[in-house]
Amino acid sequence: MWEKAWKDRGDTLITRMKKAGIEPARAFDQKAKSFNEQSFDAEGRKRTARIIGWLEGQGVRFENVPVLDVGAASGVFTVPFAERGARVTAVESSLPLVELLKENIAGFPEDQVQIVPEPFEEINVQARRWSEAFDLVFVSMCPVLHDWESVEKVLQCARKFCYISMPAGSTEHSLVNEIWPLITGKPFGATYTELGYLLHLLYLKGYAYESLITRETKTTEVPAEAALQEIMNLLRSHGVPADEQNRKTAADYVERAYPSGRVTVRQSGRYGKVLIRLQDQHMYG
Repeated sequence: MWEKAWKDRGDTLITRMKKAGIEPARAFDQKAKSFNEQSFDAEGRKRTARIIGWLEGQGVRFENVPVLDVGAASGVFTVPFAERGARVTAVESSLPLVELLKENIAGFPEDQVQIVPEPFEEINVQARRWSEAFDLVFVSMCPVLHDWESVEKVLQCARKFCYISMPAGSTEHSLVNEIWPLITGKPFGATYTELGYLLHLLYLKGYAYESLITRETKTTEVPAEAALQEIMNLLRSHGVPADEQNRKTAADYVERAYPSGRVTVRQSGRYGKVLIRLQDQHMYG
């Protein structure tokens, strides 16, 4: 029942992306540079260190072990994994992010990080000999997971641990909260997310796992045009037409509220982190 409910659900992240005219494999192409900067600034490094610290506290080790990083982006986790001695296979489909990833791993030995510039959905795990090939499979906030079948494909690659993170509630986006009422006449409503399906199915299928829910906040400053493009994509993904009238309403607001041409965007929300144990099922910490 839970498998069918997840598969039949009509408002998954990947579905909302496609409604907005965004191909999931190319979702970060336009903002690759800014995403890379945010990943490696002081705030981004602290966020990464907190997550890796939690993994290490649960018994995950990185020294000289194979790690599969699915949706590696520009290396936000690939780089610190490699710094800790892991041999990383980094899967990333966005070519602008792949180019930045290449720059960010340039200081490592040639064979320590292998980049696979393909969508994970198109990879044949058995043909690549990836079945149980990695001590840790790491999938952080990546839309490749949209039903139980996609989770099974990820789990198939893991020998010891599999880490999955997903939103655990609606992301609060300051610009959406400001503009949504102007266009729809009502406040932006929260929507539930897919973490519940994952946790229920892991429980029902007998997996051992730890889960953690945290609230994260991120503040960025972006050019007005980039902020406007982002808000139009978000409107489309929630079923609101991105027509000329709505674009003008949004553009007029941005121009009026942010006359400097720089828009401060605050994003916050609850996020779920799940560490699945495939071998050692004892408690740590």
